Amino acid sequence: MNGAYADMDWAPVRYLNRTYRRDQLAGIYRAARVGLVTPLRDGMNLVAKEYVAAQNPEDPGVLILSRFAGAAEELREALIVNPFAREEVAQAIHRALTMSRDERIERWTALMAAVRASDVAIWRDDFVRTLTALPGKGEAASDPD
Repeated sequence: MNGAYADMDWAPVRYLNRTYRRDQLAGIYRAARVGLVTPLRDGMNLVAKEYVAAQNPEDPGVLILSRFAGAAEELREALIVNPFAREEVAQAIHRALTMSRDERIERWTALMAAVRASDVAIWRDDFVRTLTALPGKGEAASDPD
């Protein structure tokens, strides 16, 4: 893609493979017109949520998210794709890049509400509630004798 579309001042895809400070990473997320988060199995949930949280509410980017990411259940206003389907991913990228500002804002507003609704305290409470609902909770291991 870069060979076909890049020029001296701009490249459609930037691949960066190094560690960044949190503030630098937030700036990278905010500058990205599209956040493409496509794990092939559950994962990358925080990356998707960090991308959403870093966006400018007046001109947000678009999140494209693998259907295999656990966050896909919460972040339903993202463009959900099968990362194994290259044509589907390409169509989502095109849609994201041509999406109207009004639709981007509407989607981002819903995504940000979902991010705010699932903070660490809620996650903790859900986790503990699940643990306490398991059979044998709080019981000492039984002695076979």
